[in-house]
Amino acid sequence: MNAFSYSAAFITFFSVVGPPKVLLAFAGLAQVHPVSQMRTIALISSGAAVLVGLVMGITAPWLLDVFHISTPALQLAGGVIFFIYAVGLVLGLHLGSNTTHQDAPDLVSGVRELLMPYVVSPLAMTAVLIEAAARDSFSWRSTVVGAYVSVIALDLICVVLLARVLRRTHHATIELLGRLLGLLLAAVGVDLVLDGLSELGVPGLYLRK
Repeated sequence: MNAFSYSAAFITFFSVVGPPKVLLAFAGLAQVHPVSQMRTIALISSGAAVLVGLVMGITAPWLLDVFHISTPALQLAGGVIFFIYAVGLVLGLHLGSNTTHQDAPDLVSGVRELLMPYVVSPLAMTAVLIEAAARDSFSWRSTVVGAYVSVIALDLICVVLLARVLRRTHHATIELLGRLLGLLLAAVGVDLVLDGLSELGVPGLYLRK
């Protein structure tokens, strides 16, 4: 495994699905779930995230080929979905949730709350597919998957160690940080859309490069 390639992939995934991005989602759940259940939720959701990333990373070239998806189209779709989710954070909406934390603070609802921001993060899945399809070699795809799994493992460790701290964090603080993070993530989504448009050769966007 090429150390430099692994490091570059690790940094990419850390920026899109690392602890700074996911701890806030876990903090919201920690307000209504006991610490022991919170750790179980973290373990299950992390395992699901690893499974999804593994499948997407290893099969990336075939997935893009079967569905006739180009890299720019993938960037546009991922950016739009992520932008919508980020706007939801800014407005205090919980997109992708059918119930509130207070209505069903159980294991299943906890894992469900993490589907969009963590288990199947649009930005993370976009990054996995683009990175894995960048080179036509199994060794490179395994490097990408390895980097992604390492970041998910780091997320799990942080949640397990900080579960009690997250539970004691005031709800108003979580709400404030969530809206601030939503603003920053919305900008990331816009940037990804612009990258996709630039790859398609839309006039006037080449200046971003």
